[in-house]
Amino acid sequence: MNAYSRYMRVDELLRLQVPAPERAHRDELLFQVAHQSTELWLRVAVEASQEAAWHLRSGDVGAGELLVHQAADAIRTVTGQLDMFEHLSPMAFAVMRPRLGTGSGAQSPGWVGIGRAGRELAKAFEHLCEHRGVSLEQLYRWRADQPIYRLAERMVDWDEAVALWRMRHYLLAARLVGDGGFGTQGTPVGTLAKLTAHRYFPDLWAVRTAVVTSATSVREMA
Repeated sequence: MNAYSRYMRVDELLRLQVPAPERAHRDELLFQVAHQSTELWLRVAVEASQEAAWHLRSGDVGAGELLVHQAADAIRTVTGQLDMFEHLSPMAFAVMRPRLGTGSGAQSPGWVGIGRAGRELAKAFEHLCEHRGVSLEQLYRWRADQPIYRLAERMVDWDEAVALWRMRHYLLAARLVGDGGFGTQGTPVGTLAKLTAHRYFPDLWAVRTAVVTSATSVREMA
């Protein structure tokens, strides 16, 4: 075994997929690899988000911003991988689906971790703003080059990345089993569409309405 394979533990990695003779369908390899690599990238996103929250609680805005940015890019990478499922036909999915049993994306350790990390980030950012004595409306009236403003926008990127994944995931499910279909745990596909409206940092989205409405009122009074 060469140094690269040993360090990357390639032999162990390639044993984690169902061997070709045991696959229910040839595209079961695609299905497993896409999901396994998703868990790896989500591990990057979760750890970066958790470390970012720690930095925010410590008042280190710059380090927090960089880590939130990294986490958001990792989530975007996961979303990009969904393109591979365009090679999976509804019939192929139907053939391999019994192998999943009651398994579903809701049980994904990575996405469960993202949920926890998002809530942790929200609390850490709120604590940071309180400690600095700044409200969100004040923050969004500052110049865009201010450190906390840049951090807030990276957090919106993070939230948007999760929402875009949810939208793509919903469309993927509809593409494979139809809008009237059900997930492996019996959840209607339409439920996934409703989840796309969820935000981990709702105040960072709502403040835009307040700022724009206020600015419009000032112009109308002038």
